[in-house]
Amino acid sequence: MKIENLEFDALLDKFKKILKDNALKFTVQRECVLKTLYNNDHHFTPEELYMEIKETYPELNIGIATVYRTLNLLEESGMVTSISFGIQGKKFELANKPHHDHIICKHCGKIVEFEDECVEQRQIDIAKHYGFTLTGHLMQLYGTCNDCKKGEK
Repeated sequence: MKIENLEFDALLDKFKKILKDNALKFTVQRECVLKTLYNNDHHFTPEELYMEIKETYPELNIGIATVYRTLNLLEESGMVTSISFGIQGKKFELANKPHHDHIICKHCGKIVEFEDECVEQRQIDIAKHYGFTLTGHLMQLYGTCNDCKKGEK
């Protein structure tokens, strides 16, 4: 998929600045990590992201360590967010999406993004009740998806 998008260009410029600020080189491998996250709505483990990059860019020489280091840098800079799955590790997505929350299947790991204005307002009300000004939140709901429920019967 060819990217011709001003939003990606702005994201790439921000990434280049972060690399420069950390005395790191801009490489095509690092760019492909960002580009792959940008072009997919999927929540990737580092291993899944690595495999997607290898499949999409077979000519690219990239190592799994580069993917891990790039994801860590992107997360530390706030460009990427992650969901922790305990010993199974983290799944990553770009942080440039509009705010949303997640519901996650504890059996297969399926992640559904959702937005709910009532939930958002309730969180603001709760924060206010306890004397807080809400500046952000991360909500993850866990359960069993319909496919896994069918498999249990």
